[in-house]
Formats: sequence, C-alpha cells, structure tokens
Amino acid sequence: MIPEINNLFELPSLLEPIDLGSFGVVNKHVFVKRDDLIHPVVSGNKWRKLKYNIKEYFDGNYEGIVTFGGSHSNHIIAMSYLANFYTIPTIIFIRGEKPKMLNPTLKKCCDLGAELIFVSRESYKRLTTSVDSVKNKYLDYFIIPEGGANSFGINGCKDVVKEIDLDFDEIFCDVGTGATMAGLASELNSRQKVKGVVVLKGAEYLKNEINNFLLNDEHRNTCELLHNYHFGGYAKNNTELIAFMREFYEITGIKTDPIYSGKMFYGMIDQLKNENDEKTIIALHSGGIQGIEGFEQRYNLNIYE
Repeated sequence: MIPEINNLFELPSLLEPIDLGSFGVVNKHVFVKRDDLIHPVVSGNKWRKLKYNIKEYFDGNYEGIVTFGGSHSNHIIAMSYLANFYTIPTIIFIRGEKPKMLNPTLKKCCDLGAELIFVSRESYKRLTTSVDSVKNKYLDYFIIPEGGANSFGINGCKDVVKEIDLDFDEIFCDVGTGATMAGLASELNSRQKVKGVVVLKGAEYLKNEINNFLLNDEHRNTCELLHNYHFGGYAKNNTELIAFMREFYEITGIKTDPIYSGKMFYGMIDQLKNENDEKTIIALHSGGIQGIEGFEQRYNLNIYE
C-alpha cells in the first residue's frame, strides 16, 4: 500500500461496546465497529472498498479514474477526496440530470477537482450495466464500478473482520451494492453470520449479486439479507426512522445517517429485541455522516438539533 494513504486514516477502527437494553435488547453483547471515525470524508466502507482500487490504479500506470454514483453518494465524495490527494484525474458519471443548484456532496466533488458528467437515469443504467462504451472512450483510465463494488472492493472489506479481535456470532451491515457484505462473509467461519439490512426497495436481486461475488458456497451460507427496513426505498425516510436516529444518538452518543447506517441500526435492534438467546454481535458503522447536510436540505429538516 502507498505509505501516504495509511497516514490519512485512523486504523484499525475502534470496537466500541454499547448497551441496547433501553431498546429491549437482552442477552446480547453488542459492539460497534466505528468505521465512521477513520476519516471525516473517506469514512466507513467507502475507504475499505476504494483502498485496493487505488493501489491497482497506481500499479497499472493508468492516466486517470472513471467511476459512477448518485448525486448524494458517499462513494463519489470519497473518490473525489482521494483523487485530489493523489492528483488523479477523475471523471464521475452522475445518475440523473444536472440540478440547477448543486447539493453539498456534488459541490464538494467539484471543489476537489473531479469532473462530473450528468446522464439520464436510462443512460446511467446502460453505462453501469455494460461499461464497454466507457472503456472504449477512456482507454487509459482505470474504471471503478458504482460504490467500489468489484473484487478489489470486496478484498478491502475483508479487513474489517481481520481487525476484530474477539469471538462473535453475527455481524450486521447495511447493504447497497452487496460488496461490503460479500467481503465480510468471505472472512467468517461456518458458525458465524453476516446479516445485511437492505436500504433499497425491491432489491431481491442482491442475493444473486452477492452469490456472484462469493465463489465459495460455504461463504454464501453465512449471508442473510433483511429486506424490511428500507423505509420506502433508497434515501427515503419517515418520522419513525428520524425519531429512532435521534433516540439512538441520545442513548449511545453515536450519530447515524438516514440513508444507510440509521436503517441498519434500526433493523438490527428490531431483530435482536425479538431474540432471547445470548450472542455477541458486531454492528459495522459504515460512515456516511457527510451526507446528512444534503439530506437535511433536500427534506427541509434537522436530524440532530
């Protein structure tokens, strides 16, 4: 790994015990893997999924990087920050038409020097489904898929489990592309499970996506997807979720975001409070706090007053 990269981050991330008794969770020893604290911008699983991609970029002597993401994506801001740090020419295809006013995430990407190309949702789907046209246009660029969901990203997420120095039964994570879950699963033993809280509505296809990431059938058996905690779909919310996030912060001192980690902690607690057997649980906090500002502007609310 390039030496300067490691100096940017607080690793290994903190493993913090929390008491969820006030939420009705009993007989559980719960620890939060605080990947949200490793860096203020390139936090959580975004760094995990990008670090080996960045290494591959330098090893391959490419001219730049092309990647993809939504307008509020944690991935695009993380990539823009690293590109600025290493002076890597970076082009990011953004899903959807260019807005009249850039949200905080998009503005930060531009300020960091990334070139943003806005495309219609239909065009974006074609580009991300088959990247041949992008490869043909940007011949000497290294292409990173949306969210860093490739073999390099999966290998980076394996490091989360490698850093945990206690025996545990289950690890919970949020699921968007499935790469983080695949990386975690591939480092578990046969009696351990990774439970993924899916933040997208109608994302049953993720099971096949994750199975494709995992070549070992034994690792596939460690995965369980939870589809009932999306709160209406990606970046959707309701008063129940926001109230939970505020209560969770008041009790634990841990901020979550309404797109990923808030839903994950809500789903995890809902699962655990209905179980009485004793277990040791890890909750992976995937970061994403930087996106709160844009979310609050979009929905005209303050999550943490």
